[in-house]
Amino acid sequence: MKVFISADIEGIADLASFTEAGNDNPQLYTRGMIQMSKEVGAVCRGALSAGADFVAVKDAHGYGLNIMHEYLPEPVTLIRGEVKNPYSMVGGINKSYDAVMFVGYHDAAGQNGNPMAHTISSRRIREITINGAPASEMTLFSYAAAYLGIPTVFVSGDAGICDKASLANPKIVTCCTKIGIGGAVASLHPAVVERMLEDAAERALRMGHDGPMSPLPPEFRVTVAYQKHFDAEHASYYPGAYKTDAHTVEFKHNDYYEVLRFFHFVL
Repeated sequence: MKVFISADIEGIADLASFTEAGNDNPQLYTRGMIQMSKEVGAVCRGALSAGADFVAVKDAHGYGLNIMHEYLPEPVTLIRGEVKNPYSMVGGINKSYDAVMFVGYHDAAGQNGNPMAHTISSRRIREITINGAPASEMTLFSYAAAYLGIPTVFVSGDAGICDKASLANPKIVTCCTKIGIGGAVASLHPAVVERMLEDAAERALRMGHDGPMSPLPPEFRVTVAYQKHFDAEHASYYPGAYKTDAHTVEFKHNDYYEVLRFFHFVL
């Protein structure tokens, strides 16, 4: 069994501010990186205990230079850095994988499940929708996995993203690391979260899944609403895209890879 893990940081236990997820405060960021590494390590241990014979982890936050490999089990392959292709946060995935797991994910831009709720860029993106529904990073890249025929079996992160994953497919095993309360979070102790993650990841893979997270829609109508009107102007020149208002562009296609290509150039 081959397992692909995509790991983000804003859904990691305890983290409550973007300051803890970037270079503005090296001390806080280092703590966030360590906790991210520990949580990913816990999920990897669960995957290996469930019988995975190959586990790959994509460091999917920012420039992809957050996870410390020494916190992961020795058999795990770590993909660091930016892959620079449309698969982005699941860069390196291919049809040979049997399951995908999302670790440290978070609620979408425009949602209130986490003080760090965003989709791709909190500075540039106000909201992304797919067929009228707000789209999180998990939405974007679980669809990418489904496009390759790979089921999403596990999601960890804030309560908002876990709830949405369960609504998308009740068979997905989720593990909530924290609950957003306005500009704050309430989190279990990190050591408790790590034990929960290991158990939940093993359970998710032992359950078995017959197909992707959900059938892909026959067509994708995507909107991207930008914080700045000139970003929408720029994106509107992508082939097939057009502005619906000063801040928003729309793009339609029935091939999800073309949607990923659109995101690759306009986000």
